Amino acid sequence: MPGKRKRYGQGSALKIDAAARAQEAVERLRSLANPENAAGMARFGISPHALGVGMPALRAMAREYGRGHDLALALWETGIHEARILAALTDEPGRVTEEQMEHWAAGLDSWDVCDQVMNKLFDRTPFAPAKAVSWSAREEAFVKRAGFVLMATLAVHDKKAPDEDFEAFLPLIRAQAHDPRNFVKKAINWALRQIGKRNAILHAKALALAEELARSDSPSARWVGKDALRELSSPEVRSRLAHCRTKILKS
Repeated sequence: MPGKRKRYGQGSALKIDAAARAQEAVERLRSLANPENAAGMARFGISPHALGVGMPALRAMAREYGRGHDLALALWETGIHEARILAALTDEPGRVTEEQMEHWAAGLDSWDVCDQVMNKLFDRTPFAPAKAVSWSAREEAFVKRAGFVLMATLAVHDKKAPDEDFEAFLPLIRAQAHDPRNFVKKAINWALRQIGKRNAILHAKALALAEELARSDSPSARWVGKDALRELSSPEVRSRLAHCRTKILKS
């Protein structure tokens, strides 16, 4: 029993320390606030809770604070735009739970927090592929965007995932490409392009889907298809994939 009390005490102390550090971080963020930047960010659909602090300062703070799960949770709960990005930069992927992912996804209110959380944290969890599937069918704009951003970032970061994982995303892209919301269709397009750039096999499948969407009756789907087709058909992408394939054959 004494041992248990000691552990609980240590845990409470850690949470108190994390809350204090989060409050300190928020005070520092407020001291760096730039109302002019914040107004400019609002024009690009970024959260009204933004202070106008740029990414270089946030990355520097993340390096200084280091990784800390409890700190990240406390930062997220402040609701402040930059504090939530800092939470994504400082959390520990191995301690992220499905419940946390759902809670944070429900609180997304801008495309850049969405992208930072998916790109810097959630795509490094074992739950990412399943969340990409389930969130892609959700109605909330930033939750749906999160699903497709996960597809895009997994295609870049998860080097060991089999092609079948990404092939399974293509029907979801086809099904949702008609969504007219700008932040959604751009993420769908991003997912299609990144899957198509992963390797020659996926390139052929993504290219075929892009061609199909480019002929769609839906304006949004046509835009997704044509924009993806432009990049996937480019000499740069084809050359890089051919080079990668040559290296594999020689190895």
